[in-house]
Amino acid sequence: MTPSTTLPRRHLLAASAAALSAAGLASWTGAAQAQATAAAAPKPLPGYAGWKAGNALIVHSSSTLETRRGAFGTSVVTPSSQLYVRNNLPAPDAAILDDRNAWVVRVEGVKNPRELTLAELKTLGLETVATVLQCSGNGRGFFPTKPSGTPWTVGAAGCVVWSGVPVRNVVAALGGVASGMAYVTGTGGEKLPEGVDPLTVLVERSVPIKAMEDAILAWEMNGEPLSLAHGGPLRLIVPGYQGVNNIKYIKRLAFTEAQSQARIMQHGYRMTPPGAKASPDQPSVWEMTVKSWINGPLPEQGPLKPGMVQVHGVAFGGTRGIKGVEVSVDGGKTWQAAQLIGPDLGRFAWRQFVLPVRLGAGTHVLASRATDTAGNVQPEQREENVGGYNNASWADHAVTVSVA
Repeated sequence: MTPSTTLPRRHLLAASAAALSAAGLASWTGAAQAQATAAAAPKPLPGYAGWKAGNALIVHSSSTLETRRGAFGTSVVTPSSQLYVRNNLPAPDAAILDDRNAWVVRVEGVKNPRELTLAELKTLGLETVATVLQCSGNGRGFFPTKPSGTPWTVGAAGCVVWSGVPVRNVVAALGGVASGMAYVTGTGGEKLPEGVDPLTVLVERSVPIKAMEDAILAWEMNGEPLSLAHGGPLRLIVPGYQGVNNIKYIKRLAFTEAQSQARIMQHGYRMTPPGAKASPDQPSVWEMTVKSWINGPLPEQGPLKPGMVQVHGVAFGGTRGIKGVEVSVDGGKTWQAAQLIGPDLGRFAWRQFVLPVRLGAGTHVLASRATDTAGNVQPEQREENVGGYNNASWADHAVTVSVA
């Protein structure tokens, strides 16, 4: 992980313990040291994701697992065992995977609304698409304001290959979209807690209807049946859009005149200015913007030897492809064009890049800056917002390495 300007919690606890000891509060010191030890111990993987590679992941909580920056490697596709996990509600019972083909989706807002089983969906078409899957809070850990939520750095993202039926095929089979519909709304199949208003917790998101042309209902990821951890047996995939819009365990696909009334849509995932409260009139977290970061070399790998180094990383453009990437070894003072490497899996996938550079002894700040096919350049600074969303700042994502 990239070093931040704030101390990790275990360091703060250790510092607090030292201060308490100096004040003669030995009992408080012992408690703080115990907390520091517990914080330093790695957390076990939750049961539904127990098959994943524990050494490649950071377990923030039972519903938030982050890919370690050094685990991304140089391949285009992120292995399922290393892909991050973010759930807004606990995963459903694994029994929903016992008979995948029996899973039912209700399709509404079309001329002939009806329920379709997964088996029936499989007869309507097949498409495979590679996309970047990224939590909208990826990069939140770089915000100095410390927004609430998981302090992701770069690991709440991955590039994966989905297979499923195009949503446009489903719509065509049901007579087309009814008139006046402006949004595609997906509803998740998580079990809701009892005794609360469903709209306060329901995972239901709306995206502009134009997204229908690229969206698929996916039952396979990276060549395998979709796991429970990633939304199986069926997930709505909206290429180029932030992860929260890719509804897991989808049970309802609706074309609607207005956006969902669920809190996660009306107030959650909004670009709320600092000091303000989230409201429906603020921009929703929808399409991803152009972004890149460096995955090697990294400071946690220790000092480098003077000489040639292969600076490499990933770049993506949301709904657009990548035109090029520049790399700086002096914190953005000067830039050099990097080479895009590996297969181009389409405009929704990320591209790997590399720049061979000769580094002398000293400290070097490595940064990358991507440009998409429309000419949009990755910004230097983040857009400040209450939720810590959409951080594409190249300055935040830079890494500092030592050469000796």
